[in-house]
Amino acid sequence: MAAERLVIIGGDAAGMSAASQARRLRGPDELSITAFERGHFTSYSACGIPYWVSGDVTGRDDLIARTPEEHRARDIDLRTRTEVTEIDVAGQRVRALDRESGEAYWTGYDKLVIATGARPVRPDLPGMDAAGVHGVQTLDDGQALLDTLERTEGRRAVVVGAGYIGVEMAEAMLKRGYEVTVLNRGEQPMATLDPDMGRMVHDAMDGLGITTVNGAEVTGIRTGPDGRAAEVVTDHASYPADVVVLGIGVRPETALAREAGLPLGPHGGLVTDLAMRVTGHENIWAGGDCVEVLDLVAGHTRHIALGTHANKHGQVIGSNVGGGYGTFPGVVGTAVSKVCDLEIARTGLREKDARAVGLRYVTATIESTSRAGYYPDARPMTVKMLAEYRTGRLLGVQIVGREGAGKRVDVAAVALTARMTVEQMTALDLGYAPPFSPVWDPVLVAARKTVSVLRKAGTA
Repeated sequence: MAAERLVIIGGDAAGMSAASQARRLRGPDELSITAFERGHFTSYSACGIPYWVSGDVTGRDDLIARTPEEHRARDIDLRTRTEVTEIDVAGQRVRALDRESGEAYWTGYDKLVIATGARPVRPDLPGMDAAGVHGVQTLDDGQALLDTLERTEGRRAVVVGAGYIGVEMAEAMLKRGYEVTVLNRGEQPMATLDPDMGRMVHDAMDGLGITTVNGAEVTGIRTGPDGRAAEVVTDHASYPADVVVLGIGVRPETALAREAGLPLGPHGGLVTDLAMRVTGHENIWAGGDCVEVLDLVAGHTRHIALGTHANKHGQVIGSNVGGGYGTFPGVVGTAVSKVCDLEIARTGLREKDARAVGLRYVTATIESTSRAGYYPDARPMTVKMLAEYRTGRLLGVQIVGREGAGKRVDVAAVALTARMTVEQMTALDLGYAPPFSPVWDPVLVAARKTVSVLRKAGTA
């Protein structure tokens, strides 16, 4: 009997996690695995690119978890520099283009995994494709940026966007000795936070010497006589630039899926069931940054591009295509980042998110420290908490602070997943010793204050 044919489009976190898990469950005599990757690299950390650019990570290879050769050694037919250009759902085949040779060919499948990831947002504005303008989605992107930095004599960097990538790239350019300006179209940096918490990020960036311009709508990039980016233009001003970094965000890379007639959600990502199977297609799965996932707090789907989710999706898909069983129930929207020594974390809903889904809520914000106040190096942090009016169910937490602040958000992520109330949270048995926490952990202090707010509102 011929081996069943598994074809995977995409060779990073979701795709190769699926391939590896499927191979653990089924040998090459039972399941042949062919994976197509249009770039040079596989199984790498895109999240680590800003730290490679900054010099915190010494080399590109440090970001690679498993090389193409390592995958091939496990009987996975991995074809790099090969782009899938068409999916024929009815014929159960994909058309691939070898970027090196120019050869195009069809490959049949019994089971298909789509893990095409996301693409950086690059607005259709004058000069966006000029030399010296860089996105940072792939290792190839990171290398191209580093090559530009090696060739550029000027020391002025403009970062467009102030989300996770924008803030992290601002830090990277600052560490490389650049004068950094961040252009942000929003009210405050880090739009994943409420504006009052984002203001703290803005103040910290100012303190580091990063110029942040809010309410700045970029209208184009002017080039110099050499055709390279020289100035970023907004609706109110212009900013000289020797290098421009785009940190505007990403969108699901689903053009192939759309052309094949596969179902997409409101955010442009593929729609799957709990087993990560594409809705309406028994033999097609999808995972990673190209899918939409269920927000367990808000109750609707959303697009979140994170390697943590992509690897979990891959494990679930690999289990299912390999003959086992797995599900991915959804997310609560947890993320953590930093700019120099400032840690930024959030999980659950912001105020605008709660309003958008019709939830009534209360908020509480507290100031605390990472350790007992008398212990050396105790660092300040601010915790903001949202709870549902009347029920007291936790809806979201945001944390901005110094060392020891960011990962405290994990306590809130577990509480959100368990649908705990803030009053239940106050009784959580968290670890305590002066070097690690005050007697009352900052997250629990925030929960206590939120309970007090609820009681004053007559709901608890």
